[in-house]
Amino acid sequence: MNYKMISHVLGCVLNIEAAAMVLPFVCAALYDEPAKWTFLMCAVLCLIVGIPLVLVKPRNKTMFAKEGFVSVALSWIVLSVFGALPFVISKSIPSFVDAVFETASGFTTTGASILTDVEALPKSMLFWRSFTHWIGGMGVLVFLVALLPLSGGNNFYLIKAESPGYSVGKLVPRVRSTAKILYGIYFAFTCLEIVLLKIGGLDWFSALTLSFGTAGTGGFAILNSGLSEYSSYVQVVITIFMTIFGIDFSFYYLMLMRRIKSAFKQEEVWVYLGIITASVLVIFFNTRHLFGGAVETFKHSAFQVSSIITSTGYSTTDFDMWPQLSKTVLIALMFCGACSGSTGGGIKVSRIVILLKSIIKEVKVLAHPKSTIKVKMNGRILEHEVVRGVNMFFMAYMFIFVGVLIAISIDNLDFTTNFTAVVATLSNIGPGLSQVGPMCNFAVFSDFSKLVLTAAMLIGRLEIFPILVLFSKNTWKR
Repeated sequence: MNYKMISHVLGCVLNIEAAAMVLPFVCAALYDEPAKWTFLMCAVLCLIVGIPLVLVKPRNKTMFAKEGFVSVALSWIVLSVFGALPFVISKSIPSFVDAVFETASGFTTTGASILTDVEALPKSMLFWRSFTHWIGGMGVLVFLVALLPLSGGNNFYLIKAESPGYSVGKLVPRVRSTAKILYGIYFAFTCLEIVLLKIGGLDWFSALTLSFGTAGTGGFAILNSGLSEYSSYVQVVITIFMTIFGIDFSFYYLMLMRRIKSAFKQEEVWVYLGIITASVLVIFFNTRHLFGGAVETFKHSAFQVSSIITSTGYSTTDFDMWPQLSKTVLIALMFCGACSGSTGGGIKVSRIVILLKSIIKEVKVLAHPKSTIKVKMNGRILEHEVVRGVNMFFMAYMFIFVGVLIAISIDNLDFTTNFTAVVATLSNIGPGLSQVGPMCNFAVFSDFSKLVLTAAMLIGRLEIFPILVLFSKNTWKR
C-alpha cells in the first residue's frame, strides 16, 4: 500500500475544496452576508490540512487499483466532513450529523435533505449546497486528474473507482486528456443551461443553483416548494437537461468527433430513452385526471420521469399523491437509474440490460445445454469478467439495501418511508415516498439512521466496492 501517495491525493482534494469555497465566499460578499467569513475560515482550515499533505512528495508515485479505490473512498469522506463545516460554524445547520448528511447528500448528488425550511438559509449557503452537486456530479478526482499528472498514467484507477458504470474506458489514449474531455463537455452543457434559464427570466442566482443541481443530477432546490413555482419554460428546459445529463458522456464525445455510427450503436442510450418514453406514457394515462389538461399532465409526467431515472430528484408536484401504478413506476426507475458514464445514479441501464441478457442466455442454455451463447453489448461479446462484475454488483447492492433497511427500521417508521428512503439514498435519488416524499424531508430519522443513510449515499455514489475495500484486511497490507 502506497500510503504517501494516498495522503498526497487527499491533500490535493482538500486544496481543491478550499478553492471551491471561493465561489460561495464571493456569493456571500455580493449579498453582504456574514457567512463570507465562515467560508474564508473553512477554506483556510482545508489548506492547513491539505498543504502539508501535498508538500510531502511521495518518492514512489505508482498507483494501482488498491490505492485508487482507497484514495477515492477516503477523499469522498473527507470532502463531506470538511464540506459540512460552513453549515456548522455558521449555525445554518447546528447539528454536525445533520450537516454531514446534507453535505454528503450534496457531493454524492443525492439531494436528500434534513432541512425543513430551505429558504431560511443565507444565499451563500444555498449556493454552496447546490455547488456541491456540480463538484460531485463529474467527480472531484476526475477534476484532479484533469489538472495534475499524478502518477504517469496509473491515475486511471482514480477515474475507474469514481466514475459510474459497469466498465470505464479511456476516450483517448491519455487518461488526463480523457478527464479534460469529460469536464469540457460537462462545463459546456452547464453553461448552456444557465444561459437558457436566464433567457427564461430567472435571476443569475437561481439559474446557477438550478443548473448545478441539474448538471450533477443532484436536485437541491432553493425554494420550499421545489420547482413548482417556476414557469413551464423553465421546467421544460430542466426536463431536457436532466435527460441530457443522464446519457453516457462518451456518446457526446463520439458525436463531437463525428463518429455518428459509433455513437448510435450505443445500445444503452436507446434503452434509456425507451424506458423514459414508456414510463412517461404510462404515468401520463394514469394521472390524466389529476391535472388540467393533456399538456399539463404530459409536462409533469415527463419532468418526474426524467428527474427520477436520472436521480436528480427535483419535483414540480407531489408525486406521493399519484395513483399506485405511477408511484410503482417511479420506484422502479429509482432502482434502474441513468446510463453508465453519466452523472446519474442508480444501478445503471447498462447493468440492467446485461442482467436481462444473462437471464435470457441461461434460459437458452437450459433448453440447449450444448450450445455456446455469449452475452453481447453494442454488438460486441462481453468478457466473462464483465458479466461476473455486473452480477456481483447487483448482489452486493441488494445485500446492502436489505442491511440498511433493517438498520434504519430501529426508528419504527412505516415500511414505505424506510424502503423508499433506502432506495433514494443508495441510488442517489433524493426524495422517496410517505414521510420522505417530495414535500417532506429526512429530518424524521434519528442521528443513527442519518449516519447509516449517509453511508448509503457514499456507497451508492462510488458504486459499492471502493467503500467496501476500506473494510478488507488485505487492503492495508504493504
